[in-house]
Amino acid sequence: MGKVTRKRYAAEFKSRVALEAIRGELTLAELASKHGVHQTMIAQWKRQAIEGMASLFSGNTNGYGH
Repeated sequence: MGKVTRKRYAAEFKSRVALEAIRGELTLAELASKHGVHQTMIAQWKRQAIEGMASLFSGNTNGYGH
């Protein structure tokens, strides 16, 4: 067996693709084809982005505003 190496994507790329997925203008299949990334990865990035946004508004302000 050969060594399995996984492609690593930059945070900026993942966030841009996740935002496109959240917008819903294209299907996951269309986004996967457009960006050369598997649909499952895009779905995972979308979920992570939504969860990350939710934490921004969770009330844990760390001293910033009220």
